Amino acid sequence: QVQLVESGGGLVQAGGSLRLSCASSGRTFSNYAMGWFRQAPGKEREFVAAITRGSNTYYSDSVKGRFTISRDNAKNTVYLQLNSLKPEDTAVYYCAGYVLSIYVRGSSVGFWGQGTQVTVSS
Repeated sequence: QVQLVESGGGLVQAGGSLRLSCASSGRTFSNYAMGWFRQAPGKEREFVAAITRGSNTYYSDSVKGRFTISRDNAKNTVYLQLNSLKPEDTAVYYCAGYVLSIYVRGSSVGFWGQGTQVTVSS
């Protein structure tokens, strides 16, 4: 059974930074692309970033240049470094385990974490 467990969320002032972590278990982590999504109150869940098996990275336009996704296959963990945070980044952030090793827009997510809250105050 695949499990994804996020950590690292919290309350931060605008301009600040956070690092989210997602620990994976139950499958060979290094074989699959991983990603992060977020959902703000009253809005749909949206793509934030993805990293492939080969560590190619992809970002939404709204976070490009501010957020960085990375992975540590030895620790079965994917990270999301959030810098220069804005109030509009406030959301629940979800870790996503893709079903493929690569990423293309609309790739199927096979597994989701429970989410971690990020709140950015102005």
